[in-house]
Amino acid sequence: MRRLTLSFDNGPFPGTTEKVLAVLDRYAAPASFFLVGERLKSAGGRQTAGRIKAAGHRIGNHTMTHGTPLGLRTEPDHPEREIGDTEALIGDLAEPVRLFRPNGGGVSGPHLLSPAAVDYLVRHRYTVVTWNSVPRDWEPPPDAWIARALADIRRQAWTLVVLHDRPDTGAMDYLARFLEAVAGEVEWAREFPDSCLPMVGGEIRPGLESIVAGGGGMVPVA
Repeated sequence: MRRLTLSFDNGPFPGTTEKVLAVLDRYAAPASFFLVGERLKSAGGRQTAGRIKAAGHRIGNHTMTHGTPLGLRTEPDHPEREIGDTEALIGDLAEPVRLFRPNGGGVSGPHLLSPAAVDYLVRHRYTVVTWNSVPRDWEPPPDAWIARALADIRRQAWTLVVLHDRPDTGAMDYLARFLEAVAGEVEWAREFPDSCLPMVGGEIRPGLESIVAGGGGMVPVA
């Protein structure tokens, strides 16, 4: 049976995130939520993050501002501001091994990380989590993402899909329909596919160089 790992980026969004949690609970579907620091600082953000954790889902770091991708910034202190400051806000909601997902418009490439960001992530022993399905749930109509996600799931053995629990697109109104569609087709997975983990606990793995500006001057290790 094919495996499916769910992830949600860019939250928390008080109100909408709780609705997503209720749907996930109905289908006993585990997920990972990669949170933006500025959203954590918003009204009710930390409380909603606590509800994510209490529901048994994983919490990861998705930068402070979700602004210019890290690979396009050269300031040496930028990773500390974007990653470190967000991690401080996550605090005790973090996983034992910290999770980080770079932002980049759902497109993989050397714009995702800078050499300075890689150095920061290695020193702080992060696991970097990418993806192999971005069904672009922010594009209208709000249910069109379901067909794209299903196509990705049916073409590969293990799919790590990126969704967004934001309130402005209406996409999450169709989350239950999607979960119903995959029921019986997939085995839920809490873990991540190896191909989506270019760094594990600070250890560089093959493939990381493809998402680092200039390749980072690295020789990937197994």
